[in-house]
Amino acid sequence: MAYQQPYQNPPYGAPPNQYPPQQQGYGQPGAYGQPPPQQYGAPPPGQPPYGQPPPPPQQPYGQQPYGAPPAHQPPYGAPSPQPGYGQPPPQQQPYGQPPYGAPSPQPGYGQAPPPAQPYGQQPYGAPSPQPGYGQPPPPQQPYGQQPYGAPAAGYPPQQPYAAPTPPSLGYGPTQQIGYDGVQDAEALRKAMKGFGTDEKTLIQVLSGKDPLQINVLRQTFNYRFSRQLINDIKSETSGWFEEGLCALARGPLQQDVHLLYEAMSGPGTKEKVLNDILLGRSNADMRAIKEAYQKTTRRSLEADVKGDLSMKTERHFLMVLAANRNEESAPVIPQQIDSDVMEIYKATEGKTGTDELLVCNILTQRSDAQIRAIAHTYQQKFRRDLETVIKKEFRGHMEDALIHQLRTGTDKAMRDAALLEDAMAGVGTKDALLTQRVIRIHWDRNHMQQVKGAYQHKYRTPLVNRIRGETSGDYENLLVACVG
Repeated sequence: MAYQQPYQNPPYGAPPNQYPPQQQGYGQPGAYGQPPPQQYGAPPPGQPPYGQPPPPPQQPYGQQPYGAPPAHQPPYGAPSPQPGYGQPPPQQQPYGQPPYGAPSPQPGYGQAPPPAQPYGQQPYGAPSPQPGYGQPPPPQQPYGQQPYGAPAAGYPPQQPYAAPTPPSLGYGPTQQIGYDGVQDAEALRKAMKGFGTDEKTLIQVLSGKDPLQINVLRQTFNYRFSRQLINDIKSETSGWFEEGLCALARGPLQQDVHLLYEAMSGPGTKEKVLNDILLGRSNADMRAIKEAYQKTTRRSLEADVKGDLSMKTERHFLMVLAANRNEESAPVIPQQIDSDVMEIYKATEGKTGTDELLVCNILTQRSDAQIRAIAHTYQQKFRRDLETVIKKEFRGHMEDALIHQLRTGTDKAMRDAALLEDAMAGVGTKDALLTQRVIRIHWDRNHMQQVKGAYQHKYRTPLVNRIRGETSGDYENLLVACVG
């Protein structure tokens, strides 16, 4: 049998490889991601100059061409297609594979976009139409003057309209669903009524609900028994088991509000909690979080963040809270990607000192697909991955925040796998972070499957086994049930 070389993890920004299902050997010939040396700034060998559509690649069936960004991933926490209640769940895909019926991957950097041009306009990079033989040439403008109706020189080109990214499940308006929560509410009441507590029923009922169902269940319990579900859970359980059950009962949006308020109350600030909740979110989710925070605490989230952070980190998070990211439907424009890459280079490696806020602004305002293209292009142009540059040029909370934003764009599942390992690595387990992160990921079952595949691939052990080794008792059973 031929020798199988061990897999080498690509740097963040290079497209993640397609991973086979768990419990299969993994190997690949050669060192993936090592193109031959080329001239500085030149396009990769075999490709035409930038802006020209390349010839169709002749790749083996089912493989990604070298240098193409990974398949389009949904935004963090974005709702996966939900089956009708009572119907079987959709088939899970291996890590790195888009679900059947998912939108097609974004075209690779430098490749021609799909032909969706307005009537009468030429695709990017196509030659201008020539007049027919004997036809008069188009009128020439005097040197230095713009055609009538054209934008003034020096202004950036107008961005095409991009449809807003919908809110994640549980962050949008209330929806009517085919679930009344009565049977589950009675099961919860029975599990906590009288002497003793039926922990197994609490885990089974609460861990299996989606964000819409959990909101219905909580409201039904409160109304039917004139009691507060969360208060009953607190009185009947304790420790991290209690924390996990309460996090489930709140639902994702109210749990975000609860954690943000706790992170900024009292002395010090829990920066990792702010990163987990606020960074890499869609505009719709961010607006929902700010509105729910204001309604619940009667305080402005921006004001509280401003009061707890300082200097450039404060300004970074105020950019995030502005909720003006490019939508995920926005196109990836090669000229804009090149411009962002050069701006980041000039703000970091290309100067003495670092222009932190310029880098913060780019990674805060760009969509996940655009960040993925920026990271890939930076690697190709300067032969260094962007994550390494950020770790070299930044320190402290700002470094962690920028790495989180970068990984959100390059490989969200691997980002969350690393966050889970961070909560378990070293001496002692960071139980608060582990509980919060497991439950936050579990609200999107398709994403959880991707995270499990990424964890298995990176750390060579199943995520469930790792969690079992760090937890015990009802707390262990709860987290294992959430991971699935």
